Amino acid sequence: MADYHRAVLHGKQVTVVLPAYNAGSTLKWTVDELDRSIVDDLILVDDASSDDTIEAAEALGVTTVRHATNRGYGANQKTCYRAALGLGADIVVMVHPDYQYSPLLVPAMAAMIAYGEYDLVLGSRILAQNAVARGMPRYKYISNRTLTAVENILVRQKLSEYHTGLRAYSRELLTALPLDRNSDDFVFDNQIIAQALAAGARIGELSCPTRYHAEASSIGLARSIRYGFGVLRTATEYRLHETGLLSFPYLEVSPLERGALATTPAGISA
Repeated sequence: MADYHRAVLHGKQVTVVLPAYNAGSTLKWTVDELDRSIVDDLILVDDASSDDTIEAAEALGVTTVRHATNRGYGANQKTCYRAALGLGADIVVMVHPDYQYSPLLVPAMAAMIAYGEYDLVLGSRILAQNAVARGMPRYKYISNRTLTAVENILVRQKLSEYHTGLRAYSRELLTALPLDRNSDDFVFDNQIIAQALAAGARIGELSCPTRYHAEASSIGLARSIRYGFGVLRTATEYRLHETGLLSFPYLEVSPLERGALATTPAGISA
């Protein structure tokens, strides 16, 4: 990984973060499809994998951070964003290293932020494609659509999905959010969207083809059910918070100020 810090995308430094757990067999597929001409830094955070994820990352020249113990998907993301912001990233794109989401979309998603159109871009598996035909289990599709419909009602948005693992954030947004107040588990993904909405972020979506294969990560039924209840709880808390009926610390976010780049992530401890 030579020639760092090119910042060729509208003068913005782009960092791709890879929250990894047992991704040794798929990491190279993911890294090989990243457009390194616009990616300034590539960081993998390993959540105490039991396979050769760290060795595979180092062989590919990827910067690595390793959790000594398994801390959870949300905790992994917190470390990812802290590391990316510490390197001076203007745009941070999260790509799952299990090769389920297409790394080829990173330039498009980063550009949507670099040119000032959005603060957060989600890679949607639902937009303009048949997710079931592409391999998404039907029960997951139904639960995805049901949860998304309820969330849209509660948070008063029109997003096609809230559960994607392909996302791009502006530095301004990430530094404005108290991420350490969020869960260390999978519901982190929904809490950060709720925080972004509370901050007044502009959220865009991009159709994202996905792959469902044996090596792709997946959570079991029990954790899926727990995740579903966590999603509904988050959306309900957002509605109660926005209406002033109840207050939740993780949703106490100042309105996003665009223009001046923030330097210290709010609520992310060193």
